[in-house]
Amino acid sequence: MHTVRRRAVLVAPASDEHKARKALASSADEVVLDLEDAVTPDNKATARATAASLVAEFGGKRLVSVRINGFNTEWVHDDLSACAQMGPALATVVLPKAETPAELAEADGLLGDSATRLQALVETPTGVRDIAALCSTTARLDAVIIGYADLGASLGRDPKSPSGVWHPIQETVLIAARAAGISVIDGPHLTIVDDEHFRAAKVWACTLGFDGTWVLHPNQIASATQIFTPDPTALGEARRALAAMHEATQRGAGAVQLDSRMLDAALVSSARRLLAKAGEQ
Repeated sequence: MHTVRRRAVLVAPASDEHKARKALASSADEVVLDLEDAVTPDNKATARATAASLVAEFGGKRLVSVRINGFNTEWVHDDLSACAQMGPALATVVLPKAETPAELAEADGLLGDSATRLQALVETPTGVRDIAALCSTTARLDAVIIGYADLGASLGRDPKSPSGVWHPIQETVLIAARAAGISVIDGPHLTIVDDEHFRAAKVWACTLGFDGTWVLHPNQIASATQIFTPDPTALGEARRALAAMHEATQRGAGAVQLDSRMLDAALVSSARRLLAKAGEQ
């Protein structure tokens, strides 16, 4: 399991260098420079060059990724070629509208020997239907993200629908990601404000087990980070559980008890995941 923290992931258009630099100066765990929805066709090449320059400048200091154009466009191969040349400064390539294992496998191949990882943005009915296959396609895949805007439009769902209507899809994507041992990130709330609706939706995603969320505006970063950061009491319990398990292993003990609980592999895995969310390995 990869333990990169993605509690708050801020997306910024690579075509607007001012906004991109503002995002890169933020406290978001990860910044995704967008070559897709936020960039007009005439600006694709310029945005790609700007992204490469910003990755080279900031990639050694913080987590920087690039959302490329999808395989249904004419720009995807140029995007992947450029990303393959950005070197280790580029954390991941985010593939939008990910639908088939073949697309992920091709993206993996086109990245070649690059250390850059992949993330899959799932935002079509086909992608949700085949999510288990997508998650297990390549060892380069770090995370999956739910894209609510495009998915909602494809489903004919009212953008003002209550967040609870997404629960079955959230659960489906979460289970597939966990079975594959990868992170699962909630998609952006379709507003740019930090209000009770945004916070309620993110608390719900965190309660389900999501690792973090995309945000559309810097003013949402603080709340998202706080929501997806484990509380100190839970972290303390996780540390105690791992320490007890380690001590028992050293003694050669089979059964391990901590307080009134019996520790097992599932609890240890949960403790490690919690500590990883807090930045502890």
